[in-house]
Amino acid sequence: MIDRGLLGAAYLFDWIAGDPEWFPHPVRLIGKAVEEGERVLRRPGQRAIAELVLGGVLTFSLVSAAYTGTAKTVAWMYTRGRLLGLITEALLAWTCLASRSLHDEASAVVASLEVDDFVLARQRLARIVGRDTQVLDAQQISRAVIETVAESCSDGVIAPLFYMAVGGVPLAMAYKTINTLDSMIGHADETYFYFGKVAARLDDVANFLPSRLTALGIVAAAATVEGANATTALETWLSDGMKHKSPNAGQPESAMSGGLQVRLGGENFYKGDRVVAPLIGERFSPPSTQRAKQAIRIAAIVSVFGVVTALCLRRRAI
Repeated sequence: MIDRGLLGAAYLFDWIAGDPEWFPHPVRLIGKAVEEGERVLRRPGQRAIAELVLGGVLTFSLVSAAYTGTAKTVAWMYTRGRLLGLITEALLAWTCLASRSLHDEASAVVASLEVDDFVLARQRLARIVGRDTQVLDAQQISRAVIETVAESCSDGVIAPLFYMAVGGVPLAMAYKTINTLDSMIGHADETYFYFGKVAARLDDVANFLPSRLTALGIVAAAATVEGANATTALETWLSDGMKHKSPNAGQPESAMSGGLQVRLGGENFYKGDRVVAPLIGERFSPPSTQRAKQAIRIAAIVSVFGVVTALCLRRRAI
């Protein structure tokens, strides 16, 4: 189990260092493993049941490998010396978190909007969203920022902190593997409908509690941000939380919608294909650049709530 001091240090280091591209991030290694596993296991014309089973094999194999590999690496480093073990565990814990990178990437988009540089705003937005960004206007870009910040606050901050507090760095790394698998193969399209189904369902299970903790954190954070409203955050979370096609993404998005009193959801394009999502907070006004800035601020506050809660959980576990 991770020590409270290490957990706090990893959180602080994430805010200091972020996610530098030169660092050999484990998620990149996980992504390459997913690609290679898919290449080995899939064949043209496979039956649906074979796709389902083989996708499940890939999913559980990589999640198990991530947990076991992390646990054994940390344990082995401690046998080489306590300081080396502490450094290894802290570095691995840091790579599970994305508070700083989420803040910086979203802020870069908003900064471009504030100087009316829509070309740059679209380019920067494309780094953090899967939707097509080439023709989005300021309102649509602001909506994308708010939706992504809300969902990523759960996936990239609260969920890793939760699993780190409950099961240490190995469990947090296993969660990151689940999340990566879902982002790469957990799509309900023709290509991955069966092969990625196990990954998608496992991701739903893994994010069930963290997404709701994130929504609760957004409600609390809305009470501290000028212009936000905790009451409407709670009301919209309870009324619209299950409108999203994902049982989890709609939780923080609906709380953020109510907290900022902005309308989310609607039309998006993915590789040219039009997808219409249910409206969340339909009674509210469309998003603005100012509301996107407030969403980033709320997410930062939620991350502080998250690490404090994680530290409290570790204290009770000791």
